[in-house]
Amino acid sequence: MRAVVICLMALVLAACATAQKLGAANDVHALLISIRDNDSATFDAHVDHEALKAELQGKIEGQLSTNKKLKGLAALLGPQTLDIADQLLVQPKTFRMVAEHYGYRADTQIPGPIVISQALKTLPDGRVCATKKKDGPCLLVFTKEAGVWKLTSFEGDSSMLRLKL
Repeated sequence: MRAVVICLMALVLAACATAQKLGAANDVHALLISIRDNDSATFDAHVDHEALKAELQGKIEGQLSTNKKLKGLAALLGPQTLDIADQLLVQPKTFRMVAEHYGYRADTQIPGPIVISQALKTLPDGRVCATKKKDGPCLLVFTKEAGVWKLTSFEGDSSMLRLKL
C-alpha cells in the first residue's frame, strides 16, 4: 500500500511539472515567433527587462572588477549606460543569434508548444530553462510573472547577443 501511495505522489508531481513546462512552452513559443518576426511588442511582453538589466550589470561589474585598471569604470558608467544597453541589446534582432543556436533560423518553422516543452527543464525554484539538449545546460531562464512566463536570465555566452545595426 505504501508503495502505491509513493507511486501516485510521483505521478502527480510529474504531471504538475509537465503542465508547468507546457504552460511555459506557450510563452516561449510566442517569444520565438516575436524574435523571428521582429515583433517588439510581443517580445517585450515576454521579457523582464529589469531582470535582464540587473543581470547585465552584474556581469559587467564582474568582468570589470577582475581588471584593476577598470574597477572604477562600472561606477562611472552608471545606470544610464545600462538603460541604453537594454534598449540596444534586449530586442528581437539581437536574440536571433540565440534562436539560431537552438536551430531556429529565419526560414525554419518554429515547432509548437508541445515540442518546445520537451526542451524545457524545471528548476528547483519553480523557474524553467531552455536547453539545447535534453540534459544540457540552461541557456534561457523563464520566470512566471503575473501569469506570463518571461525571459529573466540569459546564461549563454554574451557573444551570442550581437548587435546588428
